Amino acid sequence: MGLAIGVLGLGAWGQTLADLVERQGHQVRSWSRRSGGSPLEVIQGADLVLVAVALQGVKHLAPELGPHWPQQVPLVSCSKGLDLETQSTASQLWLGSQRDLQVVVLSGPNLADELAKGCPAASVLAGRDPVLVQGLQQTLSSPQLRLYASADPLGVELAGALKNVMAIAGGICDGLQLGANAKASLLCRGMAEMALVLERLGGDPASLYGLAGLGDLLATANSPLSRNYRFGLALAEGKGGDEALVQVGATVEGQKTAEAVVAVGERYGLALPICQQVVDLVEGRCGPREAVHALMQRSLRGEQG
Repeated sequence: MGLAIGVLGLGAWGQTLADLVERQGHQVRSWSRRSGGSPLEVIQGADLVLVAVALQGVKHLAPELGPHWPQQVPLVSCSKGLDLETQSTASQLWLGSQRDLQVVVLSGPNLADELAKGCPAASVLAGRDPVLVQGLQQTLSSPQLRLYASADPLGVELAGALKNVMAIAGGICDGLQLGANAKASLLCRGMAEMALVLERLGGDPASLYGLAGLGDLLATANSPLSRNYRFGLALAEGKGGDEALVQVGATVEGQKTAEAVVAVGERYGLALPICQQVVDLVEGRCGPREAVHALMQRSLRGEQG
């Protein structure tokens, strides 16, 4: 007999998750701001809740639902991003509202449109309780979605957030037709910036080279199905940040994450030139080719510098 699974957030990713677990024989109850109703009704009586709202939505939902969350109900956080104001991930926002929540993070190269078409994919479930993670791994894995377990929820979550910034940069690179050499160099140096931030904020650097980091980056920095990649393409055309958002027509988590990452860099004295150029370009302080020129003219250094 299937479980009663709640799904909060019915954007492309949330709806895809709801469809996947329903096909596994679970009973699904869902909520979104667009559909109305009460999210409290979804979590009450659920055996498990998947939260796939945008990070900005988590900021509002967590204080509303956290104090009323049933203690025995695990929360699987599927949101990607880093909050500008608090420099917190989605799971940290949830735990800030209720420190006893059983929070597990789900992240990986999961382009919703491909999963909706039946294409196979893999992802990572990360949490501090290995028994809970392994149980959810068995519950949520399917012939279409293979799940791996991790004990580093923060590293997995940060990797999933940071790669969105580099996916924007990848879109800019392709939009300017800079070639394979330039893009490979960009993404490689982007990984170095991601590693600086992830390690400084307390994640395990190994998570960066797993499905939630490198795996997700390979998907989202190369596919027109990626909103962050399409946002980068629009920036390369000379559109401003607001115009690019309109062209994409959906939430672009990498835009706000880039701002938050730059703030982290300033706070800890980290050199994050690619993230900085993405922010400068979005905010209209430079053009796309000026951003590339700024990166190429940086002072020479060792590769590990």
